[in-house]
Amino acid sequence: MKNLISDENISVIMEKLEIMHPEAACALDFGTRFQLLSAVMLSAQTTDVSVNKVTPILFAKYPTPEAMAEADPLEVQEIIKTIGLYKNKSKNIVALAKMLVSDFGGEVPGNFDDLVKLPGVGRKTANVVLAEGFGEARIAVDTHVFRVSNRIGLTCAKDPEGVERMLMERLPEDQWSRAHHLLIFHGRKVCHARRPDCDNCLLAGQCLHHESMAAE
Repeated sequence: MKNLISDENISVIMEKLEIMHPEAACALDFGTRFQLLSAVMLSAQTTDVSVNKVTPILFAKYPTPEAMAEADPLEVQEIIKTIGLYKNKSKNIVALAKMLVSDFGGEVPGNFDDLVKLPGVGRKTANVVLAEGFGEARIAVDTHVFRVSNRIGLTCAKDPEGVERMLMERLPEDQWSRAHHLLIFHGRKVCHARRPDCDNCLLAGQCLHHESMAAE
């Protein structure tokens, strides 16, 4: 397809992303699967840096699902008020903890269908938890992965689930989780939303955005 890079170029793209972002990894701080789940849910529409500033206090006071299930959402709200959507997130994290205790014995479930039943947990959060907490091969599509994948030409989908599906089809399964981190870091550090830093990108020659810019 015209708006997709060739299959032959995919391995080159991934190799160059690895060269540019060898440090790419989950940027959220957590100690347990419950804390991972909570941190990922809190990170929606805000930065990991902002989440990492509030979770040490939050997890010190409510380290387990049992403790969080007994929390007053208003007290949680006060702790996380510096992050986006904090009012809804404070309600969701307490409701999430209650459901973990009542339905899952206080344990984070290790399958997708159960995870997305939890309050505040969508497809992206569930995939991150399965990849980081359970070691499964998953691709979680956030705004960076969505933008960069379509811009480079790895995918040509109109929604996050479509990008996820295309990446899973085009990349070997053992590269899925790594690709997720590499694409996020590339989006944060180089391939910015408004003005990609093409002068400091190694993907010239493979990236469709580079090709379109050169043609102008």
